[in-house]
Amino acid sequence: MKYSVFTVGVPEMTPEEALVKMKEYGYDGVDFRVTAIPTDPEILAEDPSYWRNNRCTYDIEKIDELAPEIKALCEKHGLEINALATYLECSDDPEKIARCMKAARIMGCSRIRVNCLRYDPEKGYQKLYQEAVEGFTKVQELAKEYGVKADFEMHMGTITPSASAAYRLASNFDPRYIGVIYDTGNTIYEGLEEYKMAFEILGEYLDLVHIKNAQWIKKEVDGKEKYAPDWAPFSDGYADFERIFKALKEVGYDSYVTFEDFSSEETSDEKLKNDLEYIKKIVG
Repeated sequence: MKYSVFTVGVPEMTPEEALVKMKEYGYDGVDFRVTAIPTDPEILAEDPSYWRNNRCTYDIEKIDELAPEIKALCEKHGLEINALATYLECSDDPEKIARCMKAARIMGCSRIRVNCLRYDPEKGYQKLYQEAVEGFTKVQELAKEYGVKADFEMHMGTITPSASAAYRLASNFDPRYIGVIYDTGNTIYEGLEEYKMAFEILGEYLDLVHIKNAQWIKKEVDGKEKYAPDWAPFSDGYADFERIFKALKEVGYDSYVTFEDFSSEETSDEKLKNDLEYIKKIVG
C-alpha cells in the first residue's frame, strides 16, 4: 500500500511546504489540486480554505508550462506525483483535458481526475448518462494519445455516487484508460454499499482510493432541524477503515490511497501526521 495526500486538504501550505511535511511524516506521493486560481481580491484576502483561497493549488491554465518545475520539486523531496486532481468534467473542453494529460506525462504521473456529470433533475438520469458516455468516449481517445489514465470519482451529487453506478458508466470503456476513484467519505453522504461488494463490482476499474471520514448529525437545513452529513475526523466518523482495508486486501488492491481530511478539530500539520499513523496501525 502506498500513501498520498490530496493538497486540497492543506490549504494554508504552499506546495513545497506540504511536500516537506509529507516526506517528514512518511507519505509516498502527492495528488496536486489543479484548477483555476482566483483573482478576486476579496477571495485572495480571505483566510486559506479548501475550495476558495487554497494556496496548495496549481493553475490549470499553466499546468503544462509548470510541469517540469513541479516534477523537479517532487524529485527534490523524494515524492511521486500520484495524480493531478482537476475539477474538469468529461463534457468540458477537450483542450483543457489534453493540457492536463500533457502535463501529467511530462511529470511522469500516470493519472488525472476527470469527473462525471452532476445529477440534474431537469435533464434526468438517462440523458445525463448518455452525455457522460459521449464525453468519456472523447476523454478515452485523449488518454490513449497521451498515455495517461482518466479517473472519475464516486461523488455525491453526480450520476456516479455508488460503485454500481460508477461501474455502469466505466464498463463502456477500456480500464487501461478510464478508471474509478472510490471515496470512503463521499459514500457516507451518498452511495454507500458493502465495502467488499463495492470493490468487487468495480473490479479492474478501481484505480485509486480516497480516504476521509464523515458522519450524519442533526443540524438546521433550509430552516428545519434534520439529520444531514458532515465531515468528521478519521477516528470519529462512520467509515469503517478496518473493514475497508480488509476488503481492499481481499480483492488484491495494493496501490495508492489518497488522504483527504476536511474535519476541523486539528491543524493541517496535525492531520497529516496523525491520520497516517492511524491508518498505518489499521493496515498493519
